[in-house]
Formats: sequence, C-alpha cells, structure tokens
Amino acid sequence: MPLFDTRVAAVVVRLDRNPFHHGTLGAVRSLGRAGVPVHLVTGSPAEPAARSRYVRRCHLHPAGDGPAGVRRTLARIADALAGAPAVLLPLDDATAVALDGLRREPGGPVRRFLVPEQPPGLAALVADKAALAATCRRLGVPHPRTLAPADADEAAAMAAFLGLPVVAKWSRPWLLPPGAGLRSTVLVRSARQVRDLHARGAEAGSTLLLQRYLPASRDGDWFFHAYCDGAGACRVAGTGRKVRSWPDGAGLTAVGTWAPNPAVERLARGLVAALGYRGVADLDFRRDPDTGAYHLLDFNPRPGAQFRLFSDPWGLDVVRALHLDLTGRPVPDLVRSYGRRFAVENYAALSVLASPRPRTRAPGPSGGLETAWYAADDPAPAFAMARAWAAHLARHAWTAPRRAWRGGAGPRAPIPAQPSARTEAPRPAPSDPSSRR
Repeated sequence: MPLFDTRVAAVVVRLDRNPFHHGTLGAVRSLGRAGVPVHLVTGSPAEPAARSRYVRRCHLHPAGDGPAGVRRTLARIADALAGAPAVLLPLDDATAVALDGLRREPGGPVRRFLVPEQPPGLAALVADKAALAATCRRLGVPHPRTLAPADADEAAAMAAFLGLPVVAKWSRPWLLPPGAGLRSTVLVRSARQVRDLHARGAEAGSTLLLQRYLPASRDGDWFFHAYCDGAGACRVAGTGRKVRSWPDGAGLTAVGTWAPNPAVERLARGLVAALGYRGVADLDFRRDPDTGAYHLLDFNPRPGAQFRLFSDPWGLDVVRALHLDLTGRPVPDLVRSYGRRFAVENYAALSVLASPRPRTRAPGPSGGLETAWYAADDPAPAFAMARAWAAHLARHAWTAPRRAWRGGAGPRAPIPAQPSARTEAPRPAPSDPSSRR
C-alpha cells in the first residue's frame, strides 16, 4: 500500500441531509484505514457515517446556510486545526459547487486547505444539467435530447414531441429546498405532470429541463470514476456496470461490478481532458438500445457513492489518490480488479424485492465483494443505518396510504440523479419539429 502523509488530515464535507449516503462512510473508512485523521462535516452527529470508528471529529454544519455557512464552518475547522494542513473532500454537488466559488475568494477559508487546482467555475458547469447539455453538444459527446420550456403550454408540447414518458429534471438540483417534495429527476408520464412541475419552477430555484427517455436495456448502465491529477493524468480510473439499481432500472447503484468498457472509458477520458478537469469525478452513462451509443447522463464533480468498487488489491481508490497527490506523494497506477463487486445492502434488498429475477454477472474471475455499510472492523455504522432505515420505512408505510387517499398528487417513478436521461440543447420552438433534431 502507498505510504500516506498521516500528518495531513482529511476534512470530508457533505451539505446534503441524506443520512443514507453510503459514499460518505466509504470516504471516511478509506482514509481512516490508511491512518489519515478524518474530520466529518455533517448536519447531524447521529447519522450512521458519524458513528464510524475512523471519524476523528465531527463538525456540525447548520441547515440551510448556503455558501456563507460553508465559509463559517470551514473557517472554524481551520482554526481548530491550528494551521495544520488538511485535504478538503466534497461528497455532494452542493458542496463541490460551494467550494469552487469559495476557493476563488482572496484570503477565503478554502485557501487554508489542500484542494485540486480546478479551472474556475468548472464544478458548477458540469453539475448544472443545462450547462452540461450544452457542453456535450459543443464537444460532440452523445447525450439525450434536452429541451427547456418557457411556460407550461410549451412544456406540454415539448413532452409530446419528445414522446412520453420523458425525464424531467431541475438544472441545478442542489438548489431544491429541503422538505418541498421536489426531486432532482423524475420520470413523468402525462402532460398534466409536466405542467404541474413547471409551475413549481420558482420554488425549485432553477430551470426545468425535459429530456428524451432512454429505456433501460440489459447491461446498458455504466459509470466511470477517476482521479485526475494536476497534470491531467487519470492513472486511477475504472469503468463499472450497474447490475442492480434503486429505483429498479433507473436509479442509484445498488449492486455494481468492475468491468472493462473501452467505449465508455474513451468517451469519459476524452471529456475530462477536453474540460481540463482536475480532482475526483464520477460520470454516468446509458446505452441507447436503438443505436448502441453510450450517452452521458451525469457528471458529478466529486466521488460517486460507489467509488469503493474501484479499490485495487493495495487499497488504492480515487479518494486515497486525491490525498496522496495533494500531499506530494507518488500516486501509483490503479491495478484493475475486474469482477470485484460492490453492494449497498438497503437498496439492493429493495431492488431484489421489486425485481427478483437474477442479473447476469460479468465473465471472468471474481474480485471479491465489498458492502457499503457493514465492515467487520467498523460495524457501528451498519447497525445505526439499520435502525434509521427501519424508522424510515415505517414512516413511509404510515404516510403513503394517507397521501394516496388525498389524491396521489405528485410525479411518479422518481429517478435519483444517476440514471437515465440525457441533456441536450436549448429550447426549440415546439411548433417546428424539424428544428429539434
């Protein structure tokens, strides 16, 4: 295993209030097992990841504070570290975008931490679904057709033009207000649903986009994770196949396997190189069953929740590569372990219940299995997750019949940010279909 500079702490930051974000726990464990002191910035010290034995200290971040609150929290942590250097690691898009903006402030708190030298504004560009669509179009990267309606009538017309069902997504999902019942991405099946969503644009805080739906296909969902160093080299990178997801067929990875996909890797490496991207990246792709082309669905400027799938026999992964690089240590090439699997226990169970049919496994030797929550050397987060998950399911079971009785308002079939719709162009006039090709 590479030698780490264990004098340099890591500060793991996540503004998202989701207590079931297993990627946060993965980052804490990966760095902690390497001997790196880990500080976790979270909204609640009771969340499962905060129970890990590898958390040196928990720092609370007040809800709804935005960039100003991030600035204060980071200044407080930097003061607590008394000038000692620390690597800063965002675990969600809201944090990555906030840190990108704060990094450009002269004398700002982010400058007291070690972060990749990212081109200014690039994190926001790739996280913004509308900007990403335009970027893909400019660079010739395949992506689903995406339209931006100006009003409810145009939204209904565009949905009809794209063909129902369509994917509706907010261009800047990190701005969605908590507790509003709005989801970042939703599969909509009627013009009425499209109109209802468009009416909530002011509340959502960003533009509603409508995207052609790429249906799920066997072995069609893939992802690419990488760490790109200061010179733009991505020596630590891999492609994985989504075996199971939740929601089934159009959601986050519940079970994934490390497998080669030269087409996806070529597309992903070409895009990060063209953008001059630096740091950890997570890209999602779906194959168009009609053409066989892989389309980019999302570009996340931070580690994907399943990044631990790509851990080689020496324990190297994208998060460890970040710490090694930013502390001036050599970063070795990733030893590819095709056949390795990663499973998220709670979501995998839901996926099996929803679709019990067995899924194909990639040919070749098994590279072992890592579970997201349970680890023999760190069992407390798994037990905390199980308790919180049981309470979550009980609340859902209690409120779902009441919502249905009230009329079942709201869009169906939510698709969490990872899956299936592509971004494309600005809005053409719905009256001229030929202009939308």
